[in-house]
Amino acid sequence: CKFGNHDMNAQLLALAVLPLVGASDKPHIVFFMVDDWGWNDLGVHHRESGAPANEIQTPHIDALIAKGVLLDRAYAYQWCTPTRSSFLSGRLPVHIAYNVGNVCNANEGIPRGMTSIAAKLKEGGYATHQLGKWDAGMSTPTHTPQGRGFDTSLGYFDHENDYFNYRPQTPFNTSGFGGPCPINASLRDLWDTDKPAPGLADGTYEEEILFRRATEIIQAHDTNTPLFLYYAFHIVHAPLEVTDEWLEKYAFIRDSSTRQAYHAMVGYMDAVVGNVTSMLKARGMWDNLLIVSSSDNGGPIYPGGGANNFPLKGGKISDWEGGIRVNSWVSGGFLPPSAVGTKVEGFVHIADWWHTFSHLAGVVPSDPRADKAGLPPPDSLNVWPLVSGANSTSPHTHLHISPNTFIRGQFKVIVGDSGTGFGGPTDQNGWTGPVYPNGTSGTDGRGGISTAAADCRAGCLFNILEDPTEQHDLSATMPAVLSALIAELQMANRTLYDPPVVPNDPKCCVVAETKYGGFIGPFLP
Repeated sequence: CKFGNHDMNAQLLALAVLPLVGASDKPHIVFFMVDDWGWNDLGVHHRESGAPANEIQTPHIDALIAKGVLLDRAYAYQWCTPTRSSFLSGRLPVHIAYNVGNVCNANEGIPRGMTSIAAKLKEGGYATHQLGKWDAGMSTPTHTPQGRGFDTSLGYFDHENDYFNYRPQTPFNTSGFGGPCPINASLRDLWDTDKPAPGLADGTYEEEILFRRATEIIQAHDTNTPLFLYYAFHIVHAPLEVTDEWLEKYAFIRDSSTRQAYHAMVGYMDAVVGNVTSMLKARGMWDNLLIVSSSDNGGPIYPGGGANNFPLKGGKISDWEGGIRVNSWVSGGFLPPSAVGTKVEGFVHIADWWHTFSHLAGVVPSDPRADKAGLPPPDSLNVWPLVSGANSTSPHTHLHISPNTFIRGQFKVIVGDSGTGFGGPTDQNGWTGPVYPNGTSGTDGRGGISTAAADCRAGCLFNILEDPTEQHDLSATMPAVLSALIAELQMANRTLYDPPVVPNDPKCCVVAETKYGGFIGPFLP
């Protein structure tokens, strides 16, 4: 077993003999970003669905939520790059390059002149580390985690790579996400701070590589210095790969190999969260620790995605609640006792952690560098009063979700229909059941709902507080509300960040082969 209890226990015992030293008054912050995590694939939500309890097992996360805060209405973008760039930059996805998702494109991810949360926390004296999926741009060294303010990083740049051979999964011979490179199956995606990581690319399960580095970081950390650890799991994104030991734990799932692999990966991720938390406790960091976790988007319910957002409608790459309302929670000893065990119903956006963490670090939540460059200012709001229980209402009165979707109060409007290619705002116009995917949902239970996209070209309106599963379109019965929200959406869309369209750069491929020994990395000065 590459990630068995023996290895974990040995690492925890090693930590137990390290000195326990006092923490600063600024909290240690650990942010777990989970990739493609379905709403019903979190234990506390899964139990509410009536599905068999053993299908999804997240005991460590459930325990942390019981000692923390469940964020019931946390929102993100419908897919990964805009969400991750939003978290790191404090901008809404509509104010970054929300429509560019190619590592070989100079405009992917966060605009060069924006200041990341890592850089802000360094202003507050934090040690900063990043692990796992980046997916926020890599065209220049400035775009990499190190360039954005992380002292160290270990992970991959693209949307996904193979968990065992680290090769990008998006084809590098197309003009799509991975292009434009000639066919070359030897290209790999694993980067260690300022260089490729061939010495680590030895066939070990990628999540284990990340956990080993997390162990090293925590062991070496001086707890008198506040820590910021951004731990961005590859799990539960495709390809659905996990070690045999973990797959065997879910062998009772026989009607869908897709669901079996997905649920095993969720279990693996939960074990990592539990063991990272135990290591931090062993260093005496719990009392001053703030843990935040979020999915980057709703779970993918298209064929092969493996996720389940029941009872929410739709999934990843749509603007239905199943695509943008995400699992999120907060825990740690830094929370005031009055907040422990609560559920927050107010709106929280993934961008808000930029301002919130800056506030907790004692730094000004502004970005003069971006102002000077003429870039959009931060949208992030401080949600600490809401999360900590000091305030019962969200600072958000509205959310500009996407160019097609706007929320104000209890009402949500979507304008559009099916997209072309990757997805559209009203695709996946339907619901899954409590157990999904299953033997009736596609070949070998791979999933996929067959309903056509909803026609919302004139606008579809929902009361998402009274009707969170979006069963009832109110556009015909509440035309005045519909018109008002469409007008607000149109006004908000005047602020869209729309950089010039540039082609994917072939230098991305040339530099990978000639400079980095077959690993992708920065390709422009």
